[in-house]
Amino acid sequence: METKITIVVDNKSSDGIPGEWGLSILVEYAGKRILLDAGASNLFLENMKTLGFEVSDVDYAVLSHAHYDHANGLPAFFENNEKAKLYIREHTDADCYSKKVLFKKYIGIPRGMLKKYADRIESVSGDYKLMDGVWLIPHKTQGLESIGKRELMFRKTSRGWVPDDFSHEQSLVLDTDKGLVILNSCSHGGAGNIINEVKSTFPDKKVYGLIGGLHLFNKSEDEIKEVAGKIRDTGIEYICTGHCTKERAFGILKEELGDVVDQMKVGYRMVI
Repeated sequence: METKITIVVDNKSSDGIPGEWGLSILVEYAGKRILLDAGASNLFLENMKTLGFEVSDVDYAVLSHAHYDHANGLPAFFENNEKAKLYIREHTDADCYSKKVLFKKYIGIPRGMLKKYADRIESVSGDYKLMDGVWLIPHKTQGLESIGKRELMFRKTSRGWVPDDFSHEQSLVLDTDKGLVILNSCSHGGAGNIINEVKSTFPDKKVYGLIGGLHLFNKSEDEIKEVAGKIRDTGIEYICTGHCTKERAFGILKEELGDVVDQMKVGYRMVI
């Protein structure tokens, strides 16, 4: 069974199709269409049409994590698709901020979206089976709040400001002919951690690939090489990355991992 994955929105434009700082990916799997994220604006609607897709045909929508550059297009999704539900982590809320010098800037989902579209949203916990061969997997690595603190990402809670532990982040996992393919749009919890989380969740299955951003645009060369080493240690065979990886880090990953690494861009299609 072929699995087709199309990049609808990415930072890197291609063939005249515009991009933006954001990510949206369309998966065609077993006769169903799954939209992972909707970018930072309504651009995904235009790009879907250009690429030959209709948003009304999407069967499932998934939010990878609660940041604006993946969620701001979702109100337009709800207005243009009458059937698909949006699947989010149970800890998703409009509470994500980044620290900018002396103040904190809101970087979360559209405020009011969870309430306005409550009848279209499914909040899931644990390992969730979306359909046969497709799962939503949460982080299982402990201590991820240390990454939130390092990244200056915080959540506004009843207890005050707390470092983000990325409990709102999830992986979309597909069982393909080549093995499991992980889609995690920013991999805030760490690419190596995410791959190992999926390996431990499905110990009898091979993990073939990871598709998504790796949040390396703000990392040093040594840090990027460390991430490359952790990816290499997992034995994974394929990485397609873009968005928050950005080109400098992509080049270093390419030097470290060679043909394992592929460049993401708007309109790029993978057949697995």
